[in-house]
Amino acid sequence: MSKALFTIGYEGVCIDDFISNLHVNNIEYIIDVRALPLSRKPGFSKNQLAKKLQSEDIQYIHLGDLGTPKDIREELKATRDYTKFFKKMEKYLSDKQEVIKVAYDHAMNSTCCLMCFEKFATQCHRKIIAEKIKATNGNGLQIKHI
Repeated sequence: MSKALFTIGYEGVCIDDFISNLHVNNIEYIIDVRALPLSRKPGFSKNQLAKKLQSEDIQYIHLGDLGTPKDIREELKATRDYTKFFKKMEKYLSDKQEVIKVAYDHAMNSTCCLMCFEKFATQCHRKIIAEKIKATNGNGLQIKHI
């Protein structure tokens, strides 16, 4: 069976349901790909989340270089043009091979899940990150959005 890389968004869920979903999918490691790991939702800011995950035997790493830069985020908010957003993120992430390799190494050594805010991966840059990690793997990696 081929290795899987999971992705998840926490939009619309509480921290306990989020953690439960991770356990159901046997996630060992969360890779936080938010540029700014802060949240108005209780439990999802970096330090609180890392502490909660640790208490649940799930490792945490923040790879902020994989997050959406402010100018690209602001343009998406103003235009809601996801086609343009994904093109810009594809270009931005093409220059982030070192940090993609860090994520890849984690994914090869444990059951990992890329985490961001958006509920649906179709509206989140984490799908591009997952594809870049998959390409590093030679396309044998399965991507599962949970």
